[in-house]
Amino acid sequence: MSFDNNQPLSEADEQLDGTNERLVVDVKGAVEHPGVYEMVQGERVIDVIEKAGGMTEKAAIESVNLAVKLHDEMFIYVPEQGEAEQSLPEQQNEQGDTQMVVLNRATEVELQSLPGIGPAKATAIISYREEHGAFSSLEELMNVSGIGEKSYEKLAPYLRLN
Repeated sequence: MSFDNNQPLSEADEQLDGTNERLVVDVKGAVEHPGVYEMVQGERVIDVIEKAGGMTEKAAIESVNLAVKLHDEMFIYVPEQGEAEQSLPEQQNEQGDTQMVVLNRATEVELQSLPGIGPAKATAIISYREEHGAFSSLEELMNVSGIGEKSYEKLAPYLRLN
């Protein structure tokens, strides 16, 4: 695996403070230099996109929440214009099954691929996750404003925690 910064961590880097934990983030889609980047705990999606050379002219900027804090092993996909408006709930894998979404790592775009989840609910899910930490069970999703038992029943078959 190659990183944007191949420099080994020095003891000084590791001892700066507890907030300098290194993260590895995968960025794909409409960015100038897609790839795997080493980042620091506390940085946000906008930081890794800038490190990847920024978005291309074709990027659907409004589809990416640039304020989300990064976490290790995060996958960020920047769609192109027109791609974001496609019927995301109809995305299917080769077997014809709807794609599973990892609740504790999903981006706003990935969450919007779920039945009944639009931009507002996707943002609410990510905000809840940032405020309360990772979901400990799928049922905890019902604690998110706007997601009740009926919504949860529709979503549960498409979700996994990790």
